[in-house]
Amino acid sequence: MAWDRDRTRRRLRDAALTEFAARGFDGTTVGAIAARAGVNKERLYSYFGDKKALWDLVLAEELERLAASVRLTGAGLDDIGAFAGATFDYHAAHPELARLLQWEGLQDGPPADAAGRTAHYRDKVERFSEAQQTGLLDATLDAGHLVFALIALAAWWQTVPQLAGMITGTVADDPAERERRRAFVVRAAHRLAAPPAP
Repeated sequence: MAWDRDRTRRRLRDAALTEFAARGFDGTTVGAIAARAGVNKERLYSYFGDKKALWDLVLAEELERLAASVRLTGAGLDDIGAFAGATFDYHAAHPELARLLQWEGLQDGPPADAAGRTAHYRDKVERFSEAQQTGLLDATLDAGHLVFALIALAAWWQTVPQLAGMITGTVADDPAERERRRAFVVRAAHRLAAPPAP
């Protein structure tokens, strides 16, 4: 039977996502990834080069999936609210992304795909800045800080679920609570970005 290279690559990549999210780059071994995938670790080296290359690939692909799923269609308040809500939804459905980003922040060295990610976020900053100049968004806020704050507002619920539970006295896996949190994120995004009343 012929070896299915694509299937093996997917298994290794999926196993790496699980292992990296649970243990970070430093705590994950090539052997653990290979064992989870049910593949000889030599295949990992053959397909991806080394653990660092696989880490970069996994994180970059997860961020590409986020970017493809959460689009900023405009820069008005309704668009900002929709963006914040969609970001909340994505992180709730993919909690491993927040874990990967936390692990990345704890390790030394440059971030994965720094140039591509910077360009992606700078585009959002530019769009927010243009909307501020036309009066759609609060021009007294730094556009870069506003983009960061909206992402943090939407993603932090999944990043530190234990803190969210302690503060709110609720649990994230309750569907009604999840909807309350999402509605709060959308409303808060509107209020944060809204131009001051004249």
